[in-house]
Amino acid sequence: MSRQIVSIVGGKDAEAVSTYDSVNPARTGEVVAKVGLADADTFAAACRTAKEAQREWAKVPAPVRGRVIASIGRLVEANAERLAALVTEEIGKPYGEALGEVREIVDTCDFFLGEGRRLYGQTVPSEMPDKNLFTFRTPVGVAAVITAGNFPVAVPSWYLVPALLCGNAVVWKPAEYAAASAHAMYQLFVAAGLPDGVLNIVFADGAETFRGLELALGAGSVQKVGFTGSSEVGRKVGELAGRHLQSACLELGGKNPMVIMPDADLDLAVEGALFSGFGTAGQRCTSLGTVIVHESVHDAFVERFARAVESARIGDPRAEVLAGPLLDRKFADRYEEYLTWIEPHHRVVTGATGRITKDSPRGGFDGGEGLYYHPVVVDGVRPGDRLFMEETFGPIVGVASFATMDEAIELANLPGYGLSSSIYTTDARHAFRFREGVSAGMVSVNNSTSGAEAHLPFGGNGKSGNGSRQSGMWVLDQFTRWQAMNWDHSGRLQKAQMDVAEIVPDLDFRLA
Repeated sequence: MSRQIVSIVGGKDAEAVSTYDSVNPARTGEVVAKVGLADADTFAAACRTAKEAQREWAKVPAPVRGRVIASIGRLVEANAERLAALVTEEIGKPYGEALGEVREIVDTCDFFLGEGRRLYGQTVPSEMPDKNLFTFRTPVGVAAVITAGNFPVAVPSWYLVPALLCGNAVVWKPAEYAAASAHAMYQLFVAAGLPDGVLNIVFADGAETFRGLELALGAGSVQKVGFTGSSEVGRKVGELAGRHLQSACLELGGKNPMVIMPDADLDLAVEGALFSGFGTAGQRCTSLGTVIVHESVHDAFVERFARAVESARIGDPRAEVLAGPLLDRKFADRYEEYLTWIEPHHRVVTGATGRITKDSPRGGFDGGEGLYYHPVVVDGVRPGDRLFMEETFGPIVGVASFATMDEAIELANLPGYGLSSSIYTTDARHAFRFREGVSAGMVSVNNSTSGAEAHLPFGGNGKSGNGSRQSGMWVLDQFTRWQAMNWDHSGRLQKAQMDVAEIVPDLDFRLA
């Protein structure tokens, strides 16, 4: 039987106004969960509930909140296999990758549990005697967090863990098509001892979520918005938050370039391109968009890359495969539109395109009822082509060529995204020149465009985000605000910039 899931606000089930079926994309006849969807009023009510709960949660000493985060990590670790299997069942992510995703929650908890004892402020010298200056990190209040489903548990942890550690309450709206995974993660967080209302989970469609967020911002019950999703929707979320003088942490799409220099280890570059282009069926925000290959090694790279893609295993995500199905029907429909962007001057070097079926199998695999698609490499992509300029969320990678390093950097930056990037080279000068010139928030050298460690800043620029960063100590600036304090114990009113002792120099002095 499929699971029955509804929103939980203040520790209690919330009313649903409609139902959504979360379907296994590997076997579309299987319903993983029947999800009760809430409306805008429920989302706004959850934010009010969180606001009330946050006052008491903020009074809990930060080291104690850190111990709660530690407990979350241990609970996730103890339930890793079950949670990973659920992720695989619900979104079709290969089980090995799903286990890695769950591990990232544990790593995030392990990092932030110690931050409960390191939410440092400063003591600052005053310009006047008998006066002390201090700074403190204070929680922002209530964070409304809206996440995508391609990483249904790892990416949410980047928001939830530091937000809770810093003394905030959270209203979390996961993707409907990954609701069962999100609900399971919510249960693990609550089992760690979070008081009712500190973490609330609301399932709703995009329109109701946006309207609910607008109501909550207008009522002053949300002080931070976290959003992971498309650049198009992220722009709207950022505009909404800005109108209410609140900032948004935006983690958006990417058109991530990989530059292959003449001195690159081509076999290693192919391995990196294969994983970053087609792992998770190309459905990561950090997935490889375009390989930009030096003209001297272009043909050799393309030949090896095409051969590697053709031999890669696509199939049941419970098995040892490079990729399983697309996440959901809506992503499959959108991906089929991307395939129409292939133009006459392009050359598909990997054979069949489109859905894997009995009429278009991949070796002996016919796809069954799953949303499986042939991985596609398109050579001859040019600046200005839609395949070059726009994000293609799915298993398709373009290949372009360049002559000089300056040209490679220009091509890498041209689409206007700035999330992740990669360069393959054995020359340190190339690596640092690329780092200096590329607009991406993340740069890999001799590694794929995918793969972030839990203690490094994650985030993008341009169409990939607004410069906010997740993970590591840098995310603390998203979930705390600085408060300044001055304490005058002189017994008299001392006025800054006015009652300041002045030592007069003799500026006319010259050596004899």
